[in-house]
Amino acid sequence: PRAGRSAAAAAAAGWSGRRGHRSGAAARRLTPPAALPECLFSVGTVTVLPLYALMIGFPRAELSARVMSSALPFAVMGCLYASAAFLSLQSAGAWALVNTFVGDLVGAAKQSESLCENCMSILRLLSEEVFDFSRGELTQAKIMELKNALNTDFPLVHELCEFVLTHSRKTELVQKTLLTLHAFLSWIPLGYIFESTLLDTLLRLSPSPDFRNVAIQCLAEIGGLAVEPKYDQHFVKLYVSVITQLQQILPRSVKIAEAYANGSDEEQAYIQNLAIFLTQFFKQHITLLEKTQEHQQLLLVGLEYLLNISYTDEPEVFKVCLDYWHVLVCDLYQSDGDGVNAGSGLAEFSFAPASAGGGAGGSTRRMLYSSSMSQLRMLMVSRMAKPEEVLIVEDENGNIVRETLKDNDVLVQYKIMRETLIYLAHLDHKDTETQMLEKLSNQLNGKEYSWNVLNTLCWAIGSISGSMAEDQENRFLVTAIRDLLNLCEITRGKDHKAVIASNIMYVVGQYPRFLRLHWKFLKTVVNKLFEFMHETHPGVQDMACDTFLKIAIKCKRKFVIMQVGEHEPFVDELLRSIGTTIRDLEPHQIHTFYEAVGHMISSEVNPAKREELVQRLMDPPNTTWNQIMSQAKSQGSECLKPQEVIKNIANILKTNTSACTSLGQPFQNQMSNIYADVLNVYRLYSELISASIAEGGPYASKTSLVKAMRTVKREVLRLVETFVERCEDPHLVAQQMVPQMMDPVLGDYARNVPDARDAEVLSLFAAIINKVQGAMLDEVPKIFEAVFECTLQMITANFEDYPDHRLKFFALLRAITNHCFRALFTLAPAQLKLVVDSIVWAFRHTERNIAETGLNLLLEMMKYFQSSEFCNQFHQSFYLSLIQEIFAVMTDGFHKPGFKLHALILQNLFCVAESNELTAPLWDASAGTYPNNAAFVKDHVAKLLTTSFPNMGPAEAAVLVQGMFDYKTDLTMFKNHLRDFLVQTKQFKSTDNSAMFAEEQAARQTAERAKIEAIPGMIPANELEMGDD
Repeated sequence: PRAGRSAAAAAAAGWSGRRGHRSGAAARRLTPPAALPECLFSVGTVTVLPLYALMIGFPRAELSARVMSSALPFAVMGCLYASAAFLSLQSAGAWALVNTFVGDLVGAAKQSESLCENCMSILRLLSEEVFDFSRGELTQAKIMELKNALNTDFPLVHELCEFVLTHSRKTELVQKTLLTLHAFLSWIPLGYIFESTLLDTLLRLSPSPDFRNVAIQCLAEIGGLAVEPKYDQHFVKLYVSVITQLQQILPRSVKIAEAYANGSDEEQAYIQNLAIFLTQFFKQHITLLEKTQEHQQLLLVGLEYLLNISYTDEPEVFKVCLDYWHVLVCDLYQSDGDGVNAGSGLAEFSFAPASAGGGAGGSTRRMLYSSSMSQLRMLMVSRMAKPEEVLIVEDENGNIVRETLKDNDVLVQYKIMRETLIYLAHLDHKDTETQMLEKLSNQLNGKEYSWNVLNTLCWAIGSISGSMAEDQENRFLVTAIRDLLNLCEITRGKDHKAVIASNIMYVVGQYPRFLRLHWKFLKTVVNKLFEFMHETHPGVQDMACDTFLKIAIKCKRKFVIMQVGEHEPFVDELLRSIGTTIRDLEPHQIHTFYEAVGHMISSEVNPAKREELVQRLMDPPNTTWNQIMSQAKSQGSECLKPQEVIKNIANILKTNTSACTSLGQPFQNQMSNIYADVLNVYRLYSELISASIAEGGPYASKTSLVKAMRTVKREVLRLVETFVERCEDPHLVAQQMVPQMMDPVLGDYARNVPDARDAEVLSLFAAIINKVQGAMLDEVPKIFEAVFECTLQMITANFEDYPDHRLKFFALLRAITNHCFRALFTLAPAQLKLVVDSIVWAFRHTERNIAETGLNLLLEMMKYFQSSEFCNQFHQSFYLSLIQEIFAVMTDGFHKPGFKLHALILQNLFCVAESNELTAPLWDASAGTYPNNAAFVKDHVAKLLTTSFPNMGPAEAAVLVQGMFDYKTDLTMFKNHLRDFLVQTKQFKSTDNSAMFAEEQAARQTAERAKIEAIPGMIPANELEMGDD
């Protein structure tokens, strides 16, 4: 590719300067002059001459000894050569210098060991610069060209490394040589590894304490290579040698976890590097070791070492091991098609003789690993990560507290461990059940009782939900929960009870299938949750309410029908004592409780009975609400100003919102009863807030009273929005609800100062338009008038203020575009320009969700205009500016995640230029004539690119634009063409460009997840759709 770094930067500078939100100077990068690298090489050569003179003329002089033992001269020369090498990579024809450079470097290395050390460092940096740090900024063709250039001279490097490793006795030099080799091993021709003495040399050095860390890193790099079968014996030899040496360095009797905890930094690094070697080798070549009995024994020894390493109390080491265990159990599960049969759920299988079922090959393989897998189950159970649902944790002081922050690393680790344990359960259900129940029994009899052991055990029990056959799961769970309930009864102390309670709640919440089939057990569990709701230990009530919600969602129908042995449905008993049940709960816990009961009531099929249940559920908040409203009517609005009253009103509204969320349409009568009062409360607090701000200025909006009143307003908006989204009667919304709220809500928004405007107004009207669609067509001009310009003034001042308003404003605009598009035709040209400008501003935004909303909105709007009678007017007004803006954000390096949408919009723009819908000319008649719009667009875009990218010539730009038109009907080819353009311009140098491939990566991940989710138990029980039966 051409030296396009400055080209892309110039484009970014030009466009961002016009856009005003990014410095052009900051974005500009200049290609180094072609003479600069040669100059630096010359300076380096001159610098080394005095050293040559000393070594040749005065080899035994004291000055020569001092100079040669000093690192300074060699560091200076190293910097000069490294800088020259780096800069030379940036200029055309630079790699003509590499041949000379590598040869000179190897020649200089032979002068002395100190100089050789520095040369090794430079060679390592060169390899890393070309093959590690250049990923994403070089095309594949260029990478191959560079590899070939280095391969030409690599025999010199290889010969030098072999010579040093064989003859040098200087520890530092050997270490640096090994590090250099490590940097080259991932790409050099395999012959240098397997058809020379290099592998033997590495194996000879690996037992030495001075070199074993770097040597094992090199061996791990080799062991992870995926190559043709002709080298298989070399890999077997490598593994056998390493394991044989390992048993001398680290005997199997050593407890590696303890050795790691008490070891030096070097020893800890060796264990970590050993884990990397074993996992890398096993991932690629484990099947080579399964072929003979002798190698099988060494394979099991390696797995034993890896299992022991997995117990080390170092998260990074455990992650390396866990990643491989996940790969191994997945491979065993799927080997010889056994995973397919097991995944059907028709029969379980376990490690057993071949005659017990399954193919002989698969059974034999599983038998080989049976002991290791049993030990792995114990490891997974003892080190199980904490699930997201568990809120009670042990702090650094050993106290049981409520978790305040989620640890995303732990959640990711839990997901991997859960999948690993499910695979292990499928491989041998009986061993899984036996190990877990024995460990739980030891908790009950006190042999192993501790908070950590109990926690990890229960998290493991909960994680395998759905992986067993139904009868086995029933037997297993009855024993497990019975033991946990007994443990809760016999244990004393609040902290102990809190830990046990959290584990009971987590386990039962993971097995809704079991609870649905066993009513008495379900009732016992729910009543136990009601007990926990009175336990004031931090976190217990939250977990009780969350678990109750999960159970209510999955088992809702069980609570509203008459169960055998009961005299009434459970929901009747629950509603009768609801006041007592929620007496000790905090407001947010009450809201969760109401949502849970709402799910139960929503499953009642008798409308009259359902309405009665809703009324009974809402009686407690309605009683308080009616008292407050009656007092307001009799005593005036002053009684609504105390903060305690405001707080009560906000909580009642939140309770209604929670119930509405789960009830849906059955909430209609409740909404009708309170709707008028709700709007009156909204209007009253709006007036009070406006009066406070008028009297106290902008700072009044920060006072606690105004904040509390604004909370009530927001809760009103959320309640109405929730009902609109859940309502199944759009006519009711359009005819009865919208007219009443236009002035209290929209008018209030328009009249208020910016700090007092609620973003929820925007999301509410977006929800209304999405629900009633074309019925809001006549109201859109009023919405535009009330919210459009005033909101734009708020959000376009900068990229930081009013973040909620930004996203919700564009969501509203998108709803109008999709459902009331013809309302845009009534806008004046200046207003339509303001709409398009606001969309452009949105996709310029550096916040990903706002930029994506803007891009989606633009794409949808373009398609609507393209098929309308206003196609010509729209494209004549905005086509050229939009194509320029899209190229701007696509090449500025800040909007990579939007690449897919950038490509779709450009594709649409190029397609419309050649379509029959666009009949008017896009060019200005005074600027010349063109045969058609396509010819004009090609010329315009080529000129745009050459102007914005000074290093791009007209011919290159023309080829690029022609390619865009050629591939415009094939989106995949079109995106690849754009990616090549971006990479060749080097605008994205030294950054992560994976976002440009996000769509393909997402498709691969979706396909992989679909295969995994077909395995019983892989989809968490709470995410399965179970119906109402």
